[in-house]
Amino acid sequence: MPPRRWIAHLDMDAFYASCELLRYPDLAGQAVVIGGGRRHQPVLQPDGTRRYATLAGYAGRGVVTTATYAARDFGVHSGMGLMKAAALAPQAVLLPVDFEQYRRYSRGFKAAVAEVAPLIEDRGIDEIYIDLSDVPGAQDSVGHDAAGGVRAVAQEIRNTVRRATGLTCSIGVTPNKLLAKLASELDKPDGLTVLTHADLPTRIWPLAVRKLNGIGPKAGAKLAALGLNTIGQLAQCDAALLRAHFGRAYGRWLHEAANGIDDRPLVTHGEPVSMSRETTFDRDLHAVRDRAELTRIFTELASQVATDLQRKGYAGRTIGIKLRFDDFKTVTRDLTLPQAVADAAAIRQAAGQCLKRVDLSRRLRLLGVRAGGLVRL
Repeated sequence: MPPRRWIAHLDMDAFYASCELLRYPDLAGQAVVIGGGRRHQPVLQPDGTRRYATLAGYAGRGVVTTATYAARDFGVHSGMGLMKAAALAPQAVLLPVDFEQYRRYSRGFKAAVAEVAPLIEDRGIDEIYIDLSDVPGAQDSVGHDAAGGVRAVAQEIRNTVRRATGLTCSIGVTPNKLLAKLASELDKPDGLTVLTHADLPTRIWPLAVRKLNGIGPKAGAKLAALGLNTIGQLAQCDAALLRAHFGRAYGRWLHEAANGIDDRPLVTHGEPVSMSRETTFDRDLHAVRDRAELTRIFTELASQVATDLQRKGYAGRTIGIKLRFDDFKTVTRDLTLPQAVADAAAIRQAAGQCLKRVDLSRRLRLLGVRAGGLVRL
């Protein structure tokens, strides 16, 4: 009998905020929001204490990059405008973003994981997939627990990350990437969840369909109109009905995903072909009426792509955009530059040139920025 496949998804807990709490331990347990400009830097006072800015009275167009769990209890979340966050949690401490520090901790936790399990797919600054199938001990049974061995390995990874960085993480371990990402969210923060397909009815099927990575607001609304609100309802829906309403490819994916089927391998080596960032909006946005919001998101995506390129030591010669409209039509545009670039301003400018070549009369549901033609810096 072949060994069971064990794939882990490791997600750092409130990563940016947790990094800041290591620097400012006196803020532990408080509502803290990360975002805005450098003018919100803490001020060291003569008595050795620090004076922190708060959201009270904030005025500007900044957005929340992340927030501590105490701030999230007030309804604050990443991507929210800081002025809206100020209305929800005016006394929350406001700290500026420090990507250099976050990248340093990111390298640290990934190196710590690699000491235990070297087969890693890097998914960004604060999350990775890990193939635990062949890690010593992962296939062992502990008592009557067939998953006891891999649970012990995952716990060792969590302990190693904590020792190396002082930060906590949440890990989901399942037979595939799709379920692992779902599982890592179930017991956050500082959680460890191990699931098999036998756990689908109790742990996965009661969840809302939007919890599946790949179902956005539009598809979620369409599923709700069909009476499909939970993953379990989607799993038990006739596959032909899903194909009829969502098309052959997406309908098939919906049915398979809801039933926990995902055969994607980990991408653990090789040179990347491109790097991209995209976001599906909570509501469809119009290029004219929602211009300010779209501009902010567009600039943020370009900045995220630049951060990814710089962190991994690449520059991109081809900059592109991806748009999905309210009718699910997807459009891409690319621009090849004379020289490869890796800074946010250059990526934003090139992506803006691509945007001018698209008819923006319809509402948008998704926006993405991509850098291709990668070369080593």
